[in-house]
Amino acid sequence: MSAVSNSGKIVFGTDGWRGLIAKDFTFSNVCKVTRAIATYLETAYSKERPVLVSYDTRFLADEFARTAAEILADLGWNVKIVDRDCPTPVIAYNAKHLNSAGALMFTASHNPAPYCGIKYIPDYAGPATKEITDTIVANIEGSSDAPPTGKNTEKISTFDPKPDYLKFLYTLIDVEQIRSAKLKVKYDALYSTSRGYLDTALRECGCDVETFHAWRDVLFGGGMPEPKREQLQELIEAVKKDGADLGLATDGDSDRFGVVDELGNVLTPNTILLLLARHLIKNKGKTGAIVRTVATTHLLDNLAAKYGLQIYETAVGFKYVGEKMRETQVLIGGEESGGLSIIGHIPEKDGILADLLVAEAIAYEGKPLSQLVEEVINEVGGPLYNLRLDLHLNDAHKAAVLDSFTKNPPKEIVGIGVKEIGRKDGIKLYLEDGGWVLLRASGTEPLMRVYMETNSPEKQARVAEYMQEVIARLQPSGSLV
Repeated sequence: MSAVSNSGKIVFGTDGWRGLIAKDFTFSNVCKVTRAIATYLETAYSKERPVLVSYDTRFLADEFARTAAEILADLGWNVKIVDRDCPTPVIAYNAKHLNSAGALMFTASHNPAPYCGIKYIPDYAGPATKEITDTIVANIEGSSDAPPTGKNTEKISTFDPKPDYLKFLYTLIDVEQIRSAKLKVKYDALYSTSRGYLDTALRECGCDVETFHAWRDVLFGGGMPEPKREQLQELIEAVKKDGADLGLATDGDSDRFGVVDELGNVLTPNTILLLLARHLIKNKGKTGAIVRTVATTHLLDNLAAKYGLQIYETAVGFKYVGEKMRETQVLIGGEESGGLSIIGHIPEKDGILADLLVAEAIAYEGKPLSQLVEEVINEVGGPLYNLRLDLHLNDAHKAAVLDSFTKNPPKEIVGIGVKEIGRKDGIKLYLEDGGWVLLRASGTEPLMRVYMETNSPEKQARVAEYMQEVIARLQPSGSLV
């Protein structure tokens, strides 16, 4: 998440720059950021390589994208712009496949309708590393916000990124195995870019598919393009009413997944990561490391230990997971917020692939999804219970909390000893009973995020109450009152 700071400066967060349309995210700022990206491109790529430009279904996203394309053409770059709104994993794949100088993607992902965003995707098809985004941000100050001149428009062409992506996607899944299962699937596009992609792939795999909200609505039906329970009520009811095998959804730019089992339960990303890791090992004979962020379930560690695999923990943000995927052989990498990728795929999260892999797992096992979930959780010593608290604190309060926990971390939490303290991203307290608590201050919102994992709901409630009480009593001076 990222935004324009209170000082008015454009800042890049874990996944690009985002802001309120017409307030922060304006055409003049898009011109400025595009020129800053172009300045970086001059140092990294030859102009013989095209720059790709893409966008999601948001209000004005297509116009922002066109403006960026014209700026790049002004500067002498050949530009290929998508012929319709496009998923992030699709443009990322094409950035590598077409030997490009990378891609500009206009999206605010799962954020509400008033937001738009832009991120730069390098030619390796994953999120830009901090070194790249820091360079782009440094370039912004000297960049002009002038509109494009309209020259060199012959350097701009449109293209369809869909055929090559789907062709590649079908090499990652067992189409015939899914066909043999004759699955009944409900798919809620949530007005996102995955429409025409996920439903097309499911039908290619022989599924009986019913779709919902598969058209562009810049207001996302009055909700958010986020595949969480609050947004999936219609999908849940359809799955239960029609006896479907599963329900599937994606977020606005289709890099995050949403999965509903045959009983109408919305499965957490932590659960899907476990399910698919086991599926890749057991049914497809794959191997490699498992990569998770600091905020993601440690049941993945148990699964890695069971199968003799390496486990890596990264900071929050798929850019760090993707970086590890480019460094070593990774079976699956993911995060609790709903993103994953697998061995053989690009180092970018892909909600379309994730959804299809769940269908594939059901097809291989010939069992209901709820049963597969129960099996893998039992296999790795679960269940564990996860919770995230978003506490509204100002910057001074956030700083005081982190300072206090850094200098004087608790020796125990609700009677459970703290055995280790991690500082990879925020402050992570590893507890002696296998649980953990993570504190991370949002860099762009007045929020302190508190993540926790415990072995019982009762313990979770006590830990949550304890953390809220301690944080509430911490004053900006850093002392308790």
